[in-house]
Amino acid sequence: MIVLNLQPPPPLPATRVVAFTTPKNYAGRLSHLINSKGWAPLWCPTVIVESTSQTIASIQHCFSLKNGQISPLEEFSAIAFTSRTGITAFSEALAEIKTPPLPPHGESFILSALGKDSELLDESFINKLCENPGRIRVLVPPVATPTAMVESIGLGQGKKLLCPVPLVIGLEEPPVVPKFLADLTRKGWIPIRLNAYETRWAGLQSVLQLLRKSEEEGGLDAIVFTSTGEVEGLLKSLEEMGLDWGIIRQRCPRMVVAAHGPVTAAGAEALGVGIDVVSSRFDSFNGVVDALAYRLKSFDS
Repeated sequence: MIVLNLQPPPPLPATRVVAFTTPKNYAGRLSHLINSKGWAPLWCPTVIVESTSQTIASIQHCFSLKNGQISPLEEFSAIAFTSRTGITAFSEALAEIKTPPLPPHGESFILSALGKDSELLDESFINKLCENPGRIRVLVPPVATPTAMVESIGLGQGKKLLCPVPLVIGLEEPPVVPKFLADLTRKGWIPIRLNAYETRWAGLQSVLQLLRKSEEEGGLDAIVFTSTGEVEGLLKSLEEMGLDWGIIRQRCPRMVVAAHGPVTAAGAEALGVGIDVVSSRFDSFNGVVDALAYRLKSFDS
């Protein structure tokens, strides 16, 4: 005798929806990591981060020979990259010139970058910068923060250091870069700011889908911020619509807010956005995604 089980199968657990505000440059990497956890990524970029013809020209000005012979880059002893976009912009500028701008002879020249960004300071990049790769010293601080970079670079003794950083348009500049330049100065360096790319507000479009999702049943399970600028961009969009961060929190009371590292967390908190999860490993996005997974898993137990 065959007994049929007529009971309906238990419902499948709903897929968690994780929003992230990362600009296009980094979106693919973070979306892949979110998807690998079985979550549904919702990309809502609040800032645009990119090089322009003007910023590339500014970088190339550092390569132009002056007085017939001397490259302005000879005046520097180091280049400190605080972002991946700064390195890619520099690489774009190097690709358009025929001769490496840094002379092959001279004292050791420092290139510094944070975490996985340092992977871009590869053989190809170095060969475009200098004919003598032995002159280049790549320095990666043990902790992926600008403060740790300053400590790793050490004392400047009055030497010049080039800082390719963003030109912030339409938003208040976060304190990260000004503090970085001030810290270098205190270490005896003469930091020279170079606007190597632009960070701009992305407009209202991104926040619209965030708001629509927050109104649906289940709403948002989490949101990930990877920079203070992203937080400010989101808040500006909400303000333009006569709303504030509280409306998102009200609609999604269980939503977990995650920040990629303590610098982003501190910036978000200063802007009035409370952070629930901060990654302790922030040399890559794996850290914040793993920390978020640990928090969300606790809700299931």
